[in-house]
Amino acid sequence: MIVRIMGEGQVRLADSHLGMLNKLDDELLAELERDDEEGFRRTFTALLDEVHRVGEPLPDDSLEPSELILPAPDATLDEVRALLSDEGLIPG
Repeated sequence: MIVRIMGEGQVRLADSHLGMLNKLDDELLAELERDDEEGFRRTFTALLDEVHRVGEPLPDDSLEPSELILPAPDATLDEVRALLSDEGLIPG
């Protein structure tokens, strides 16, 4: 799966990592529903950190179709809320 992080670039993730990312996404969704700014920031940072940790960065000159687009690290709670689907940021 190709993931784009807005403002950063793309990474390739193995499908085997989606379980952990979905767990963080579920936590993030709950924090957004509670307007928990501190929890949101902590979980969103953890989600992006996990993508960086397990993902393989694609070269800057590579432009693959992204299957998933994540907000930039400095995105606000309201900006992330506007990007959510019923399944959160990460479908599945």
